[in-house]
Amino acid sequence: MGRKKITKSKGGLNPHEIMNIFKAGNKPLSAAEITKRLGLIKAQRKQVKDLLRGLVREGKIIKIGSAYGLVARMNMVTGKLQVQRSGAAFLIPDDSKLNDIFIQSKNLRDAWHGDRVTVAITSASRGSKKQEGRVVRVLERGRQVFPVRVVRPMGATALLCHPTDPRLDFGIVVDPEHAVTAGPVVDEDGREVYPAESIETEFDFSSIARGDILLVAPGEQLNPTLWEGRILKYLGVEDDVLVQEAVVKANHGISTAFPAGAVAQAEALPGVPGEEDFVGREDMRDIPLVTIDGATAKDFDDAVHVERKGDGYRLRVAIADVAHYVAMESPLDREALTRGNSYYFPKSVEPMFPEALSNGLCSLNPDVPRLAMTATIDFNKAGEPLSSSFAPAVIKSHARLTYDQVYNGIILAEKEEQEKLGDLVPMLQLCEELARKINARRNERGSLEFDLPEPEILFNLQGRTVDIRPRCRNFAHQIIEEFMIAANEAVAEFLTEKGLGCLYRVHPGPDPDKLTALFKVLKKIGLSNQVPSPVTPQSLQQVLNESAGTDTEFLVSRLMIRSMKQAKYEPENLGHFGLASECYCHFTSPIRRYADLVVHRLLKVALGDGHQAIPGQKQLAHIGSSVSGRERVAMEAEREILKRLTIIYLMDKVGENFTGVISSMADFGIWVEFQEVMAEGMLRLSRLDDDYYTFWADRQLIVGERTGRAFRLGQKITVKLESVSLEMLEADLSLVEGGEDYKKFV
Repeated sequence: MGRKKITKSKGGLNPHEIMNIFKAGNKPLSAAEITKRLGLIKAQRKQVKDLLRGLVREGKIIKIGSAYGLVARMNMVTGKLQVQRSGAAFLIPDDSKLNDIFIQSKNLRDAWHGDRVTVAITSASRGSKKQEGRVVRVLERGRQVFPVRVVRPMGATALLCHPTDPRLDFGIVVDPEHAVTAGPVVDEDGREVYPAESIETEFDFSSIARGDILLVAPGEQLNPTLWEGRILKYLGVEDDVLVQEAVVKANHGISTAFPAGAVAQAEALPGVPGEEDFVGREDMRDIPLVTIDGATAKDFDDAVHVERKGDGYRLRVAIADVAHYVAMESPLDREALTRGNSYYFPKSVEPMFPEALSNGLCSLNPDVPRLAMTATIDFNKAGEPLSSSFAPAVIKSHARLTYDQVYNGIILAEKEEQEKLGDLVPMLQLCEELARKINARRNERGSLEFDLPEPEILFNLQGRTVDIRPRCRNFAHQIIEEFMIAANEAVAEFLTEKGLGCLYRVHPGPDPDKLTALFKVLKKIGLSNQVPSPVTPQSLQQVLNESAGTDTEFLVSRLMIRSMKQAKYEPENLGHFGLASECYCHFTSPIRRYADLVVHRLLKVALGDGHQAIPGQKQLAHIGSSVSGRERVAMEAEREILKRLTIIYLMDKVGENFTGVISSMADFGIWVEFQEVMAEGMLRLSRLDDDYYTFWADRQLIVGERTGRAFRLGQKITVKLESVSLEMLEADLSLVEGGEDYKKFV
């Protein structure tokens, strides 16, 4: 949930009036002084205090004794706390113009990772923008509930537990005898964050064992490193995949249940669209649109069709019309904005909408009528777009195809698979033909291509992880990717021309400092002399091309990725650097991305839909910031569950040797990616006892002072898995001596 913004008291007072009093004054003020300066009577002081408390929660003012002062005037900054596993932390300021502030572990007070806090600036390095600070106050807890691991009994009935997130370095004492209490868990504003009906009442807590995972609500602080808490739910044993998924969802605040209002709205929707829904729509049910997705996909939000148009092509992309069913500011819409996107885990999904929509009414399932927004794009024979048009439509998917089916039947032209595809083969062959031309044109303009494998976790019938390997990608995936990019660009350009506003998907150019550091490394290894001017996607892709197939390919691609900024959603068109696109948005996945739903609403209004409400520019900016943040949460959750399942998978492989590639390095160690399985471990420099080693950051080398022995990014080495820790999410490695991999020198 977002922060509650105080707007006006019952008496009509406005917090802006109070802020103006503070700004006009030259010292902190008490509630009585504020009341007097506003010309209010004593009876109105409670209203003033309510507004002051709201401004404190927003981080604009801070309470000092009986008075309040402006945070900005007291050398303080408000923001979100990010704690490292080392215990040190950084404040990410609310004001994006400010730099991050370093906070030593001793200056965290009672703040936790993810909390919103006010920090006092304590020092700044001379000649540097780097500042240090200390936490003055916790404004808002990042989590009101979180999972813990049972460590041991404590006293007669109590249990000592530890949060499963390594960044929460404290203990929690719970008493199973007092686990079940009435009432939900609420936050500082009284909002329900864990409903009473979800609190476990049937489980036999006497059977809890060491290593079991519980969901708890923290209570009072008992000492600097110990808190009390109450048990809300028994999650299970820690090596269970679904338990680990529940842990990650709780760690990242990912909702696992829809609020009653959203459920009621979803249940009130029809099971299928009716004839009244087809009024004013193009009837495209006879056009053989098809969906192409992964074998396990359940929500289908895009369907495609290609036909000849003269000596060129006509591409149709049909996207589920979620906006027809979900009005802005409705319960479903509010919950979708809070979630921001769907969250995908190896064995479960937390969808942005209830399954009645995501897998039913708004999913383009085969052989049933569905409402869609369509983009029709005409291309010339070279794959260049000539014109585009958009329309609400009723469609019918003629087949639910998988990537493997299309790859085998169309790309490999296997006769058996082609027989199964039947009459769709000629259309799918045109899909491949057009997609290859669009892809070639995109590569010509400099769209960056990083060939990084995505991990796929394989389970046996008992649900245990049996392998973690690179996810298979082929040109069937590329067909859909090219068509979706083309549709996204066409919609963004159309909305820009109409001037109604758009929620763009923007990707800024690389970070200048990181890019300079990258080219310093490239210069030292003889690959490139200087940062290109200007920096363009084409110039960076050329560097990637030059390193392709060489020993430096791994190093160049990894360092270039690290120099890139993160894509985000903005109401201002800043272009998409990675795609070398001047105008881009997300239109093709409104079932699982809220940004796409916003774009659909804007498109509907641009096409003359007078019933559709759309956000204004300020609201677009707020939505963009919110959904960009939730996208980062989804990425972090995806990385964490992969790490957790990898650690569990490696538990019975301790003592085995692995060949690996050095993927990253720091002054304390080397990260190694295994080649036998998509897993990663840490080789600490403290385990290298033949020399004293130093990290040369400017050359991405770790070098022995006496021997000159060096380890470099991308180097192959052989390592032994010494230990794994699910608690710390670490796999500890040692170097296997001998062999050519060992004999690497500067």
